[in-house]
Formats: sequence, structure tokens, C-alpha cells
Amino acid sequence: MDIKQLHYFVTVSDLLSYSKAAQKLHISQPSLSNAIKNLEQEVGSPLLERNTRKIELTDAGNILYRKAILLLSQMDMLKKEMEEVKETGSGQLIIGIIESAKHWVPKVIRNYQEHFPSMNIKLIEVLSGQAVKDSLRKYHTHLLITNQSIQEDDLETIPLYIENLVLVLHRSHPLAQQESVSLKEVVAEPFIISTEGFQTRENILSAFAMEDVEPRIKFEIERFETALSLIRENLGITIIPENYLAGVSDPSIVRKKIDSSFLQRTVFLAYLKNRYLTPAVRAFLAGIQEEFGCGRRE
Repeated sequence: MDIKQLHYFVTVSDLLSYSKAAQKLHISQPSLSNAIKNLEQEVGSPLLERNTRKIELTDAGNILYRKAILLLSQMDMLKKEMEEVKETGSGQLIIGIIESAKHWVPKVIRNYQEHFPSMNIKLIEVLSGQAVKDSLRKYHTHLLITNQSIQEDDLETIPLYIENLVLVLHRSHPLAQQESVSLKEVVAEPFIISTEGFQTRENILSAFAMEDVEPRIKFEIERFETALSLIRENLGITIIPENYLAGVSDPSIVRKKIDSSFLQRTVFLAYLKNRYLTPAVRAFLAGIQEEFGCGRRE
């Protein structure tokens, strides 16, 4: 039994067709059939039931399929890790970030490059919870700065700091004249909120629920930048992380504190536990933890 045989078997099992599998694998159908037969002989049990209409996995086939998927995934990870180990000299560090981290990530990078000037750094936005998991597990990123609360056995999440969520609205809005605003005062306003799957949305809706009210959702967006564009046209109001507004200078936009102790979110550092991380990548991880002390930061 070898990796190639398992790859052939998994492909046939996924497509339930020898002809389609042979086409995808770029081999002849007879060669594929022989490979499966040899695997069955080695296992000592039929793996696929064939008839004129369809192909089905036997009990033994189902067991082997589950094990083969895991093994092939681990082999793929191993190949990628070996490729990364070979990368010397320039190297590459891929970091996933959320929008509100833009004000402090460059500072960490500047300090990092004093020790690793040849490393190339790629920053990409990874926002939703599922995107965070997929990005790490598929090796699209080495590490992530995220506000997603993730509890997964294969992922490490370290809390970095807590940031407040604030109300943002157009300067001409009546609520802009108040020192602070309660959630009950905004329920009738056209509300701008992140789409489903975003942790910030859950945090905001939970805060409303604690006040026994709910917002009148008018717009659903993926990026805070879009929310600000809508507010500039006085189309609605929103609640976003205070740190996102760092450096934003726009006289048409006003931010207000909200009278709610629930409008906060935690920002995490996340990475894949069992992935091999080069010393250069681990140095960046350490730099972030040193920046925040892995504690609370308002």
C-alpha cells in the first residue's frame, strides 16, 4: 500500500466513477482499475462495489477512505512544510489581519525587520470565522490577528487585548450632539452591521439582546470601510471597533461612546498548533506577544 494507491482510491471514491477519476488523474482507466484491484488484494477485502449503474463503498472501503483522507492531508502538510524549510535567505511571512489591527501591525513589522531584513512580508485580510480556520489549515497564512473566538483543538489562540466598540454616525445626526448614547436610543435608526459569520456582528447583537432590544438592520457589509462610506452619505449608523478609527480624519464622521459594558471585543493571535514554524516566523509571533504582553489593552 502506497500513497499513490490511496490517492487513486480516494479520487474514485469522491467521483464514484472510474472514467472521471482516470481523467482527473491523467491515467488510463485500465491502469486505474488495476491499481484499485491491487490495493484490494493487499487489504484483503473489496473496497468498492461495482454494478452497471453506480459505484459504492463497502464497509472496508468506508474505513479506508476516512483513514486515507487523513493520511493524504498529513502528507500534503508535510510536503508544504518541507518546502518552507528549504526557504532560506529572503523567505516569506504571510500574516492575516483584521481591519482594526492596521494601526499597530506596521510598528511590529518595523521592529521585526531590524532583525530579519531579508524576510518578505505579505499582509492579507482574513475576516470571517470560517475564513480564519481555512486560512490556517490550508497554509494560506502563517498566523492571524483576529477577533474571532475560536475553540479548536488544532488551533492556538492567544488573547492580545480588548478593544471598545463605539457608535459612528454622521455629524448632522441628532444623536451626534449628545455626550453619550444608549443602545435603546438607536433601535429606530437604520443600522449598518457586518454580515453573518463575523464575530463583531455577534458581539453587537448580544449587546442589544442584553438590553432587551434589537437594531433595525438596514445594511449588511463585510468591511468597516464600506460602513464609513454609507455614513458619509448619512444613510445610517453603525458600531465598530474604536481602533479602526485610529488615523481616520473625516469631519463628517462622529464617534460616540455607548452606555453599555457589553460592547467590547477581544483580539487574538492565532496559528496552527502542529505546523512547523521556522525561527523567523516564531520571532514574529514573539514580537507580537511582547508588544502586548498578552494582556488587556484598551
